[in-house]
Amino acid sequence: MTFGFDLDLLRTFAAVVETGGFTRAADRINLTQSTVSQQIKKLETNLGHALLIRDRPTGSVRTTEEGEVLMSYARRILTVSAEASQALGRSVPLAKTVRLGVPEDFAGQRMIDLLSGFSRTSPGARLDTVSGWSFELRRLLHAGEIDLALVKREPGDGACIAKWEERLVWVGDPVLATGKDPVPLAVFPAGCIYRERVIRAVERSGRTWRIAFSSQGLMGVQAAVVSGLGISLLPIDAVLPEHHVLGSSDGFQPESSSELALIAMAKKLEPTVRELADFLEANLTLLDLNRRSHEIG
Repeated sequence: MTFGFDLDLLRTFAAVVETGGFTRAADRINLTQSTVSQQIKKLETNLGHALLIRDRPTGSVRTTEEGEVLMSYARRILTVSAEASQALGRSVPLAKTVRLGVPEDFAGQRMIDLLSGFSRTSPGARLDTVSGWSFELRRLLHAGEIDLALVKREPGDGACIAKWEERLVWVGDPVLATGKDPVPLAVFPAGCIYRERVIRAVERSGRTWRIAFSSQGLMGVQAAVVSGLGISLLPIDAVLPEHHVLGSSDGFQPESSSELALIAMAKKLEPTVRELADFLEANLTLLDLNRRSHEIG
């Protein structure tokens, strides 16, 4: 099996070994301790070997046999890399990694198009993205595993860097909507704001409900609605041409908007993280304004 070494991971590994601990290594290479831990774990996963043994009481580390072997190669690889950069007459700056969490239904081409713009304006930054449901992204943020997160939430649910209104609409087969109880629902996993909204709204109307279809992904719910499996509540950007939008005449009252919010745990963001936050705030605001203008038009 061929394996290509990631220089960033090797630098982090070398820093941990040379300083004797994760905290001191983080200070040396200007990363958070959690990021250092994640990079070592990634390197160990890539190689299929444990590389370090931690002494929890003292916080010190020592190499395993495999780690000792890797360290001898890491020094040579990093030295050759530095020599090559010097020979080319320029130093190659280390890309600063920014870890961003995005909602499951926001990932895909739309997010790629947006983030490609950031990569062009900030070529010195490296983006690591993870998609998931908002409750998962909040957990990752609190654990220090990501720097920023775009989450779906109830309006005003805590502090944020920026927020945007998200209009929600009912979609489904009108025959299902006006049929006998229980109302069949096509929903996302438990903990998703849309799922909670759907169930509360149906119960407020005095009707009973059943989960007819559940999916971890947006495309699954969209397809279930098209196929007539169930009724769902979706952000207006996720409504397909094949969907039938339901209204009061179908027994579904308009739902108040939810919120897309950009959040972070750190009160003071690192420069590259702040660059991404500013970029997202400006561009998502522009997209929101364009969408509203289109709706009005």
